[in-house]
Amino acid sequence: MDNAAIDQAAEAIAVNRLNRTKLDTLPAAFRPQDLNDAYAVQERHNEILAERGLGSLVGYKIGCTTPVMQAYMNIHEPSYGEVFDTTVHRNHADLVFADYVNPGVETEIAVTLAADMPAEGGPYTRDSVRDAVGAAMISIELVEARYRDYRELDTPTMAADNFFNAAVVLGDPVTDWQGIDLAAAEGTILLNGELLGTGLGSLIMGHPLEALAWLANRLAERGRHLKAGEFVTLGSVIATHWVSQGDRIDHSIPGLGSVSINFA
Repeated sequence: MDNAAIDQAAEAIAVNRLNRTKLDTLPAAFRPQDLNDAYAVQERHNEILAERGLGSLVGYKIGCTTPVMQAYMNIHEPSYGEVFDTTVHRNHADLVFADYVNPGVETEIAVTLAADMPAEGGPYTRDSVRDAVGAAMISIELVEARYRDYRELDTPTMAADNFFNAAVVLGDPVTDWQGIDLAAAEGTILLNGELLGTGLGSLIMGHPLEALAWLANRLAERGRHLKAGEFVTLGSVIATHWVSQGDRIDHSIPGLGSVSINFA
C-alpha cells in the first residue's frame, strides 16, 4: 500500500470507531491486502486516535492465540493491536453499554514488562522473555464488533483495527508470578453469577509466554520493540462472549485474583 491508501484506510477505521458506527468493509481501493499492510494502517490509525483524544498507547493485546479463538474467528494465526491509556481500568469497570458497538468480553492473562525487549535481542523464546516480565495479571478485554458481519471480515482489516480492542480491565500485578504455573492456571468466568466457562493458560499457544515471545518477534520485524512499563494481554481462554445491557462478567484465576465488568 502507498502512503495515500494507508491514510485513507486509517481515517476510515478511526472515524468508524469514534462515531460508534458499523462498516461493511473497507473499499477495495484502500483495503489492506496482508498483515504487513494491516500493521502499517494500524500504526497510522493509532496516531489519528491519539490526536483525537484517546490518549497515549500503553500496551498491547494479542488476539487469536488459542485454538478456540482461531476456530471462532476462522483465523489461523495470532494478531496484535495496541491499547490506549484512557481505555484501561483497574480491577473493576462500570461501563455504559450504549457507549460501545456490539460489545463483547474476552477473559485473559496479562503481563507487565520490567525491561525493554529490543529487536536486536531476538529471536525471542518462551524462556528468554521470562526475565523481562515484571508481573502477571488477570484481565478482561472489552472488544467491539465494529463491522456489520465481523465473521466474514478479512484478517488484515481486523488487524488494522487493533483487532477490535475497545478497553481492558487489569487486575492487581502479581510480582512473584514465577511460582505460578501459567500454563496450568485456570480461568473461571461467571455471567451474572452463573458459570459461563473455564479455560487453561495452556490454551494460549501452549503457554502464555509463547504469545509474548511471538509479539516481541513480530514487532521486531517492523523495527519496533516492547518497552518496560508496557502491558500485554496474551489471549482469551474462552471464546468471545457478546454481552447485553445489564450483564456482569467476573473472571478469576487462583494466584492471580479476579476482575469484573458491569454493563449499566
